[in-house]
Amino acid sequence: FEVTVRNLKISAGAGFIVALTGEIMTMPGLPKVPAAERIDVDETGKISGLF
Repeated sequence: FEVTVRNLKISAGAGFIVALTGEIMTMPGLPKVPAAERIDVDETGKISGLF
C-alpha cells in the first residue's frame, strides 16, 4: 500500500516530527500555565478566576 504524506509538522518541544496524511486535523497545544491555576475559592466560598 502507499501512504501519501501531505505535510510534516515539527514539534520541537516534544521531539516529534508529525507526518500529516489525508484529512487528519491536529489539536492545538496546551498553554504553559493551565487556566485552572487561576481559579480560587475564598473563605466565604466565593469562586473567582473562572472567566
